[in-house]
This record gives sequence, C-alpha cells and structure tokens, in this order.
Amino acid sequence: MTVRTRLAPIAEHVLPYAATLTMLGALWCVFIYAPDERMQGPVQRIFYFHVNCAWSAFLGFFVAAGASGLFLWRGRPAYDHLAQAGVQVGMLFCTMVLVTGPIWARPIWGTWWTWDPRLTMTVILWTIFAVYLLLRATAHDDPEIARYGAVLALVGVLDIPLIMVSVRLWRGMHPSVISAPEGKGGLEDPRMITTLLVTLAAFLLLVAWLLWRRYETLRLHDEIHNIEDRFTEVAA
Repeated sequence: MTVRTRLAPIAEHVLPYAATLTMLGALWCVFIYAPDERMQGPVQRIFYFHVNCAWSAFLGFFVAAGASGLFLWRGRPAYDHLAQAGVQVGMLFCTMVLVTGPIWARPIWGTWWTWDPRLTMTVILWTIFAVYLLLRATAHDDPEIARYGAVLALVGVLDIPLIMVSVRLWRGMHPSVISAPEGKGGLEDPRMITTLLVTLAAFLLLVAWLLWRRYETLRLHDEIHNIEDRFTEVAA
C-alpha cells in the first residue's frame, strides 16, 4: 500500500469537513471573540487573514521546493506533481497577501502601496513563482522544462528568509504585530493569541486539502495523457 493510498481516505473524507468547521470557528474568533487592537482598531482584524495567507504561501512554496529537490534526485513524476501543486497553492495565498496587505495599509499608512522592503520582496517572490507557472503552462510535458522548473522553485524559496528578516535588515515600516514590544500594540490580549492559533489551524487544514486536490488533479491528468499515448501507439 502506497503513502497516497493510505492518505486518500483522510484527505477525501476528513480534511474538507475539518477545514470547513475550523474555518467557521476562525471567522467567529476573528469577528466576535477577539477584541479590537488598541492602536489600530477594528481594521487590525485583517491581520489574522493577512498573516495566515503569508504563512500558507510560504508553506506551499516550501513544499514545492522540497518536492522539486526530490524530483531532481529521484526523477519520479509524483514529486513533480507535488511541486506543481505546492506552487499553485502558494501562488493563491501569495496573491491574497498582496490583496489584503493594501486593504490593511490604506487606513494605517494612508496609502494603498509603498515599496517597503518586505512588500518588495513579496512581489519578487510572487513574480518568481508566476514565471514558474508560465514556464510549466507553455512547456506542456517536456521533462527538460520540468527540471528547469524544479531548479527555479529551489531558487525562489530562498527569497522567503529575506522576507522574514527584511524589516530588521532594512528598517522597513511594515508593522510587526506579533513581535511588537509591550505597550506598543500587537497581540496584547490572550484572546488575540487564541484567535491567531485557531485561524492558523484553519489555514493549515485548508492548505493541506488544496494541495491534495491539486496533486490528484495533476496525477489524473498525467494518467489520462499516458493512456492517450498508448492508444495512439496501438492505432499507429
């Protein structure tokens, strides 16, 4: 029995319901249970979505990089499918980061966008993996392009540590809600920490389910393509 076969019942019958219930709980925590932040007010509630979208994007890209490394080492199509799924899911959440960020920034900074170091590095991350998707979409099933894509995923993920430390390295103005000093905003109420943990769990379950769905879609597409190739050979 393969790992996929063992995971299939959980992924198909448990993950969707667990993700849905946990997300409903997260919404209740964000809009009802958690109090307003002292300095930013109600607009700070977008933090719970914005930050978890960023972490989800990073997780998707790290999965893609790990699977890409295994694909370059072992050459198994399953690893390539997982890498593509990781990039697709990561790009979904990275795009949500770039959408929710300006919505949060407008009332706090007075502008929709500024080329803050962390924002700039996030745009670079999005661009790298957008190139990955474009490369894979235009190259179809070329194994050489698959290897190029794997290398690009490994290089692209190196931008994530720079995003994490960019505020401290280049003195950016991006808010540090989690690590804010006491008395200067941040998660000062225990209910805020609880809400962050609940939303984190909800996003992790959602990412796991989306990764599974995309992986299965790519795997089935590959199987159909192989069957079509065999029929073509028989017909010829």
